[in-house]
Amino acid sequence: MPETTTLGREFALALAEKDFDKIAGLLDPQIDFKGLTPNRSWEASDPASMISGVLMQWFEEEDEIELLSLETDVFADRERVGYRFGVRNPEGRFVVEQQLYVSGRDGCIDWMRSVCSGFRQVD
Repeated sequence: MPETTTLGREFALALAEKDFDKIAGLLDPQIDFKGLTPNRSWEASDPASMISGVLMQWFEEEDEIELLSLETDVFADRERVGYRFGVRNPEGRFVVEQQLYVSGRDGCIDWMRSVCSGFRQVD
């Protein structure tokens, strides 16, 4: 069965590459984002604050990301996206899993909720 390109899938692939320009192009100018990590909740209402205030905080410059798994499912007016990253940085090797729920408008993600496992050390 061929894989379908969806906004959520494109977001996950761009995040794995830390391609923040591509991510900015995927986000609606008035994105409604809320996310949970193990020790904090996050919010953003525009692409710039989501990228610099959230995503670049989660995955820093020295983090090398490898996409380990990616799955998507569409239901009603939402898409569910689950992905797992392997991350290597000066502190060691980690695995990170996130679950997203997204919806789009005019070809952009306008609503996103995220839950993250946090960085779980594997060595």
